[in-house]
Amino acid sequence: MSVAEMLEEQVQSPCIGVCSMNDSTGYCHGCYRTIEEIQNWWDLDNTQKQTIIAKTGEREVAAFG
Repeated sequence: MSVAEMLEEQVQSPCIGVCSMNDSTGYCHGCYRTIEEIQNWWDLDNTQKQTIIAKTGEREVAAFG
């Protein structure tokens, strides 16, 4: 498998370029990740990334629910 193919299979970052942290929740206003999740993103495997993405969806719903 080529490097390009491996990168294609990676779970993409949920970052949308709105990078500021909400002081009360500890989540990014744009992607709803914690600072630790953002910092560790590139070291995580796809399963861990998918778990974080599921959490960010729940956080977004809770914020606007």
